[in-house]
Amino acid sequence: MSAPMRRESRGLVPDLFDLLEAPMAALRPMAGQQMRLEDYVKDGRYVLRAELPGIDPDKDVEISVSNGMLTIHAERRHEERQAHRTEFRYGAFTRSVVLPQNVDENDVKATYDKGILEVSVRLAEEREERRRIPIEKPGGGQQQQS
Repeated sequence: MSAPMRRESRGLVPDLFDLLEAPMAALRPMAGQQMRLEDYVKDGRYVLRAELPGIDPDKDVEISVSNGMLTIHAERRHEERQAHRTEFRYGAFTRSVVLPQNVDENDVKATYDKGILEVSVRLAEEREERRRIPIEKPGGGQQQQS
């Protein structure tokens, strides 16, 4: 989700957009925040790390791999209650990453430690198999089409 475009006020009386912007911003959960990612290859595995502090990975995270795409969906729900006050934070994040061509989608592992979700996918050995393609020539009983 991108940050809303801010319009300059054109006078002493704010326009309708300015009046609606503040209440609408309050309704957007975690406005402007994204799931921060880093990725690298280590020990024959593609590794993706995501910053997800303050979540319960058993309840709040779903990881899926399909058709060369890794998707992480997380929802944060946090509520603090005190005698005369309640404070809460919430939001949903989804990020999808195109995996390298040679991953083994059946060998995916995930760990969560100190606010960092780490997902790794085994890389299959890259075999550069070259196959020679025969070139057909017209003639020899075949009709050439135009």
